[in-house]
Parts: sequence; C-alpha cells; structure tokens
Amino acid sequence: MTASSAVDGLRQERLIKSPSGWWFVGNRGTARLRPHQVDQDGTIRPGTEQYLRDAGLYEPKTQRSYSLTVLTSTDCNLGCGYCFQNTGQDPTGGSRPPRITHSRLTSQTIGPVMDFTRQRMAEAGLDRLSLLLFGGEPLLNPRGCVETLTRASELGTMSASMTSNGTLLTRTVARQLADAGLSSVQITFDGDQTEHDSIRVTRSGKGTFDAIIANVVRATDETPLRWSFRVNVSHHTADRTDALVDRLAAELDPSRCTIYFAFLGDVGVGYGNELQHTREMADRMTGWQIRALEHGFAVGRPTANSSCVICTVPDGKQGAVVNADGVLYSCWETAGKPGWEVGTVSEGYLPSDRTEGRWASCGDFYQHADSAAARAEFRDRVDAAFLDHLHASGKL
Repeated sequence: MTASSAVDGLRQERLIKSPSGWWFVGNRGTARLRPHQVDQDGTIRPGTEQYLRDAGLYEPKTQRSYSLTVLTSTDCNLGCGYCFQNTGQDPTGGSRPPRITHSRLTSQTIGPVMDFTRQRMAEAGLDRLSLLLFGGEPLLNPRGCVETLTRASELGTMSASMTSNGTLLTRTVARQLADAGLSSVQITFDGDQTEHDSIRVTRSGKGTFDAIIANVVRATDETPLRWSFRVNVSHHTADRTDALVDRLAAELDPSRCTIYFAFLGDVGVGYGNELQHTREMADRMTGWQIRALEHGFAVGRPTANSSCVICTVPDGKQGAVVNADGVLYSCWETAGKPGWEVGTVSEGYLPSDRTEGRWASCGDFYQHADSAAARAEFRDRVDAAFLDHLHASGKL
C-alpha cells in the first residue's frame, strides 16, 4: 500500500504522513508507524504490513444494518440560499427560493414503506435497521415522524436519527420523538450567531440561532437525545468558527454533543464557497477540532475511505432513500427531484436500463473551488495533525 491510495480512492485504508512519522487508518482501527516502517516512496514495508493485517486492521467492516432514509416532508420553513433542494433563487431577492415539489408522508404511505423495508432487510439477511428521518424539514410533519419511528421499531433492532434545522423541536415534540425511539438529532450551524442569522433564515427572513439553542437546551433537559452539530465552513463563516465553538460550549452540554466541521460543498443555485483547501485552512480546521475536544465535545476520529451503503450499492441492496410520496431515489441529494426516480416502494426498483444515468451518489453534484487532489491533501493534513494531538494528549 502506498500513500497515494487516499487520493486515488482505490483503497479503503489510508496511509497519512505526519511530522513524526506515519498514520495507518484502517477499517478496524488506527496505528502509528515510525519513519523506518515506510519506504521513501510511501510504501509500507512488508513486515509492517503483515503486522497490520494480523492485527485485523485491513479486515473490511461487516454491514450489520439496513440503512433507510425517509423524507417526512419536502417542505422547509427556512430559506437558506445554498440548499440543494432549491430549484432557483428568490426572484425578489428575499428568502423564499422555489423548492422541490411539495410532498408529505402519510399513514397510507408509511405502510408500504415498512413493507418494502421488511422485504429488503430479509433479502439482505439483516435484522437491524438504521433509520434517518429527513426532509425538507422533517418536523413540518411531526406526526409522520413519530409514526415512522413507531412502525420501523417493529422491523428489528433500530437506531434512529434525524436531520433537522432545530427550529421546530419543542419540548413536547422532542419527548414524543424520544419515546418513539429517536436517539439523535443533527443540526447545522453556519458560523456564530451573526453569520448564522444572515444565512439560515426563516422564509420571512428572521434569524434562527437563538431559537435553535433554546430548543436544544429544553430538549436536553427533557429527553436523553444526543446532538450532532454540523458546522458549515465557508468564506462567510470561517472567521467566527472559534467563537461559535466557545458559545456552544457555554450554552449547551458538550457531553451530549458531537461536532464536525464540513467544508461546504453542497452548493445551491447561485451560491458558492470561495474558500480553498489550503494548508492554512487545514491548520485552522485542526485547531477547531482540538478546541471542541478541549471543551468536552465528541469529535469524530479520522476514518478509512468509505462509501455510502445506500447510493454505491446497486439496486438498494443495503439501504434506500424514500421520498414522502413513496418514490425511491438513489441518494438523499436527488430525492424529490424530477427525472431522478429509480422506483417506488410499492413496485420496487426499476430495471437497470431505466435507471441508467439516474443512480447518483453522495457528492456527485458538489462544486469546489479546487481539485480533488487538493481536497485529499487537505483531509490528510487535518487528520494527521489531529491524530498527532490525540496521541500526544493520551486520548488515542
């Protein structure tokens, strides 16, 4: 294995150069390698590679759960300009961009969704379900969320999460969701309060930061829900990311929260991120991770290269994306968009000759200001520095 494999995408395992040596990031763990264990061309020496294989770090992870993403509503109460579900910009210059077609999950559709999922789980030999409630904003249909959770729990051991903007998550709704089996909620922040409130606005143009924080505080007091905060990194937000991390630590319970920093690539109509994946930005990203860790937030460790089990496995053998109307899509990025349908829960997936050109994968539509090689180098630099920090602080 050579260091280039993280760039060319042909291997799951990654070999990352750091100032003190190398890091091997495998499917089942991470190992720190000394300089003499890797040749100058970035090839792991045979004896070291055999040791890593004997330790099981090359073994592929076993797929244990069927992954199901369900859109409970395609509508959204926010008007974020970069949303991938926008079909254009607000012609008045406001915060009401046109969106994908309205659809709302009902009891009449949930039944076929569960029947479809039960059959697919049986075909895959899986008795565990990983459920993601998605939108639009899923909490524009709280009843659909609760019913989906309740009925999905009958299919087997379930882990359930939700991607929400957080503005509608009242104490009562949070309790209902938790009681029905929801365990975690992902919420996005765009910079500190001022930046966030100029980007993630309601469709009437109002900021959302205070409402989100208040809802998370109340739901944390009321339920065992955990929180995953996606922090969007763009030229609009980067300068205030330190302040955001400090504010979240002061107002929330870091022990219940995970933070990850996303270099914004989900670019909507008429929106772009001018930041590039430079060494300076990599150092700043590492600094934010360390800052969050020191505040007590969970921060994900670097992982091997992986692919989405829904959109990269043909014909939904290990997972599915279901729109609120029961139509199947290959990926959450295309859900609800005309021309990207790949079947229905009632009739199953269309033949491959009819889905050719429609089977999109995560990130296919992302636009970036620089090359794939630059992004891979950026990822390696961030991960190497973070692993060095974890090792030096005894946390790895």
